[in-house]
Amino acid sequence: MSTAEEFETQPITPDKLQGGKTFAASYAGEHVAGTEFVIGALFVSWGVGAIDVLLGLLLGNLLAVLTWGLVTAPIATDTRLTLYAYLEKIAGPGTIKLYSVVNGILFCVLAGAMITVSASAVRILFGIPDQVGYFPTDLRFVLVVLGVGAVVVYMAVKGFEKLAAFAEVCAPWMILMFLVGAFVMLPTTVAATASVDSINSFSDFLTVASESIWKDTDGDIGIWHVVAFAWVANLAMHGSLGDMTLLRFAKKAKYGYFSALGMFIGHYMAWICAGIMGAGAAILLKTSITAIDPGSVAYQALGATGILAVIIAGWTTSNPTIYRAGLAFSSLNHAWGRTRVTIVVGIITTIIACSPFVFSGLLGFVGYMGLLLAPVGAIIVAEHWLFPKMGLTRYWSSYKGNTTNLAAVITWVVSMVAGIAVEQTGLLHLFFILIPLWIFSTVLYVGLASAMGAKETYPEARVAEQAELERKEKEAAYLSSPFSAQNVAKNKQSSLVQFAKYLAWAALASCVYLGVMSYVNQDIETIRTWLIAPTLIYFITATYAYLAQSKQQQETVHSDCEATIKPALK
Repeated sequence: MSTAEEFETQPITPDKLQGGKTFAASYAGEHVAGTEFVIGALFVSWGVGAIDVLLGLLLGNLLAVLTWGLVTAPIATDTRLTLYAYLEKIAGPGTIKLYSVVNGILFCVLAGAMITVSASAVRILFGIPDQVGYFPTDLRFVLVVLGVGAVVVYMAVKGFEKLAAFAEVCAPWMILMFLVGAFVMLPTTVAATASVDSINSFSDFLTVASESIWKDTDGDIGIWHVVAFAWVANLAMHGSLGDMTLLRFAKKAKYGYFSALGMFIGHYMAWICAGIMGAGAAILLKTSITAIDPGSVAYQALGATGILAVIIAGWTTSNPTIYRAGLAFSSLNHAWGRTRVTIVVGIITTIIACSPFVFSGLLGFVGYMGLLLAPVGAIIVAEHWLFPKMGLTRYWSSYKGNTTNLAAVITWVVSMVAGIAVEQTGLLHLFFILIPLWIFSTVLYVGLASAMGAKETYPEARVAEQAELERKEKEAAYLSSPFSAQNVAKNKQSSLVQFAKYLAWAALASCVYLGVMSYVNQDIETIRTWLIAPTLIYFITATYAYLAQSKQQQETVHSDCEATIKPALK
C-alpha cells in the first residue's frame, strides 16, 4: 500500500503511529481557526452577558474534551480504523455508502466555510468589499476563493503527516495573534465604556465586557445555550467519532485529551479574544458587528498581519476537514483512492466556498450537523462497548451475511426524523436535543439489534476476536521496542538549527511585546505596521528548524529500520 492511501480500509500498522506532540500541534492548529472570528462575534450579536459567555464556554469546552478523551480516542486506538472502516464492520457496506455521502457533504460545507473565511482576508488586498450576504457580490471575490481553495486542496492531498507538520509550525503563532488582537482592541472597548477609564482589575474587565462587548439583552439565549454550543460545535469530531480518522494514528488513547489545547486555547481563548476584536472593530468602523466579515475584524486589529492570520487560520482547519471529506467519499469505492477523491472533493468544496452563506449560517449548520451524525456515534459506542457487557455479539450483522445492518439504518433514520421533529416544534432548542437524541438512539439500536440477531453466537466471531488479539499483541511488542521511541537525541542538533529555534521563540515574544505595548500606549497604528516583521522572522526560522529536525529524524529511522522493525513486527 502506498503512503498516500493511508490505511483507509485496514488498521494502522505500528510503525505509522505518532507521538503526543503531533496531536498537541494538530488540535491546537485545527481549532485555532478562521471561523473563531465568526463564532467570537456570534456571542456578541446573540446578546449574551459576559459572565454567561465566560462560564458557559468553560463548561462546554470541558465537556467536549471529556468526550474526546473518554469516548473517541479509546475506540480509535483500540480499533486503529477510520470511522468509515469501523462503521462498515458494524453496519455493512450498504449503510456506509449512505453515511459517507451525508458525512462527506457536511464536511465539504464546513471546509467551505473555512476557505470563505480565509478569502475574506485576501479580498482586502484587492479592495473587495465585505462579503456577508448569502451570495458573492464581486466576481473578484470568487477568483480569490478559487486561489485559496487550490492551496487548501493541495495540502489536504499530502495526507495526515503533512497536515500535522503545517499545523505544528502555525499553531504557536496563530494562538498569539488572537491574544495580541485582543490586547490591541481592548483600549477601544474601554474608551466606549463610560464607567471605566482603564482596566486595573478583573472587575474592571467584567464591566467593560458587560457594557461594551457582551451586552446582555435579556433575550432567550443564556449560559446553557453557550455550554451546549461549545460542546455541539465539534460534535461531528468527538461525539460522532469523526476524529477516529486522526486519532487512529495515536500511540496512546490519552492523546485524546490533547484536544484541551484546541478547546481551551483555540476555542475558549480565541472565541473570547475574537469577541473583543469584533466589538472593537465594530466601534472603530461605526457599524454593527454583523456587517463585517472576519477579514475586516483582523485587519482593523493587526493590519497586514491580521490578513495573514485569517488566511492561515482558515487553512489549518479546512485542510484536515477536506482530508476527512476525502476519506468519507473514498469509502464509497476503495478503487478510487483517497488522493483522487480528495482532489474532486476539494474542487466541490471550493465552489461551495464562493458563497459567503457557508460561514454566515454557521450556527444553524453546526447544530444540524450534530443532529444528523449523533445517532451514528451512539450506534458505534453501543456496539463497541455496550454489546460485550450485555452479552451481545459485535459485528453480528456482518456474520449474518447482511450487506446492510437494518437495525442501524432504522435507528439512524428514526432518530434523525425524531430530532428534526422536536426541533421544529420548538419544544427544545436545537443544541439541547442532541444528548436526549443520543440516549434514544442507543436504546433503540440495542433493542433492534437484539431482536435481529445480536443475541446469537457466531463461529466467525471467535476467529475475528483472535485475529484482533494478535494484532494488538504485535502492536504492543513494537511499541515496547527501542525503535518505536524513534529517539533522535543521540544525534545532536546543529548549532544553526538551535539558533533558528531560539530566533523563532524570540520572534513570538516580540509579537507579544508589541501587543502589550499597543495596549499600554493605546497605539494601534504601530502594531499594524510592525507586527509583520517578527511574524515573517518566525515563519522563516520555525519552518527551517522543523524541516531540518524532520530530516534528521528520517535519517535516524532509516538507519535503524532494517535492524529493528522486522523482528518487532514478527
